Amino acid sequence: MEKKVTDRWWLIPLLIILAIAAYLRLHDIAGYMTFLGDEGRDVLIVKRMIVDHKLTLLGPTASVGGFFLGPIYYYFMLPFLWAWQLNPVGPAVMVALFGVATVLLVYIVGAGFFSRRVGLMAASLYAVSPLVIAYSRSSWNPNLVPFFSLILIYFLQKRKFLLAGIALGIGLQLHYLFIFMFVVAGLWMLWTKEWKRMLYVFAGFFIGYSPFLAFEIRHGFPNTQTIIRFVFSGQDTGVHAKFFTIIDDVLFRSFGRLLYRLPDGALWGKLAVWQLYAWFIGTRVTIFASIFYLFKKRQILLLIWLAAVVLLFGFYQKGIYDYYFGIIFPLPFLLIGLLFERLKIVGIALWLLLVVFNWQGRPFLYPPNNQLAQARRIAETALAHAQGKPFNFALITSGNSDHVYRYFFELEGNPPVTIENSQIDPERKTVTDQLIVICELSECKPLGHPLWEIAGFGRAEITGQWDVPFVKIFRLVHYKGT
Repeated sequence: MEKKVTDRWWLIPLLIILAIAAYLRLHDIAGYMTFLGDEGRDVLIVKRMIVDHKLTLLGPTASVGGFFLGPIYYYFMLPFLWAWQLNPVGPAVMVALFGVATVLLVYIVGAGFFSRRVGLMAASLYAVSPLVIAYSRSSWNPNLVPFFSLILIYFLQKRKFLLAGIALGIGLQLHYLFIFMFVVAGLWMLWTKEWKRMLYVFAGFFIGYSPFLAFEIRHGFPNTQTIIRFVFSGQDTGVHAKFFTIIDDVLFRSFGRLLYRLPDGALWGKLAVWQLYAWFIGTRVTIFASIFYLFKKRQILLLIWLAAVVLLFGFYQKGIYDYYFGIIFPLPFLLIGLLFERLKIVGIALWLLLVVFNWQGRPFLYPPNNQLAQARRIAETALAHAQGKPFNFALITSGNSDHVYRYFFELEGNPPVTIENSQIDPERKTVTDQLIVICELSECKPLGHPLWEIAGFGRAEITGQWDVPFVKIFRLVHYKGT
């Protein structure tokens, strides 16, 4: 009995790590969560699924390429938005819980590939990584990618090919770069001579991809064709002069940003020379040393994962943002966990220093942005000035979208009327007697603005202007003349 208890020593540190991970992801999530255009669009669609029973087989648009993703993320959101009574905090909590589950999965994979000590060190560092935490506290479809990329690796290692296929089908609906993981899976099956079981992967993929596949079959595969054109004939992909430069940059940033709080490019020029050297040398040494030990361990699947994804990024010619690394988020932590275990006492000391260093970068050291509360307050103020009457709506902004405010308009039961063009609405019945304009710019002149929602309203005059924190609200009516 005593031996069984001793054999389970790892449970206590693992539970502590998971508790810390949960705290870092859930603490005051309503105050710190991002709630801008993409988040407003998503909750608006899911709210209509819940309230109006308007189910969808189409997901959000991809950031490039002009195609749509699958709808699976909306169905992940649905029970949480419903449970939180249509409060957008619910889906953010869902993402945070996936984040905690990813910490657990990092431990499981690390322990399975290497040892329990590697798993614990990797999971603890993943739990406190500021960049990882930042993408675990808001509702956004790419934020689930790290979980599904890692669980794919787990299923491949365990030869659970049907489940691996399901993970591929779900992952591809979350972000188009998950297509890199198809290459990883294919190379692994060739290496292990399991290509005869590829049918299981295909079957699983069709299961995981089925919500979006139904839409594609019904409409003649428009998004599939666009994705193929984007990958194989688009101007944003292919061999180019900066191929090796991008590979080097991806390796450096994926390790540096995730493990060492490497500042982004905008801050590089403000750092002291010794800081630049410390980050540069520390990151480079970590990359080479951890890959060296990975070779010695002969963990081919992890090598394929790293090599395939980094090389495929080399063909990508557009800007590579931090969240693109979601398909390999867990990998640097597994590798540095292995490195620290090999360094023994020195490794334990370095691990403790890195945990403390990253803990000091936790996201809520500064006051919350309260984007959700601000958006609700602004929308409620605008509605109050509409006086319960029908209204058209316009948002003047430098980059946000009006979905943020439209969501709260719908929750209050007074959604704005959308102005249609003259071909659809020749009698201009969609033009109401008032136009509410929210302006997010410091200087704003709504009269004569070229925005369609304003131009379509027609010649107008301002009958009210109100300053609300961060925005101005205008009420326009049709010009009556003198």
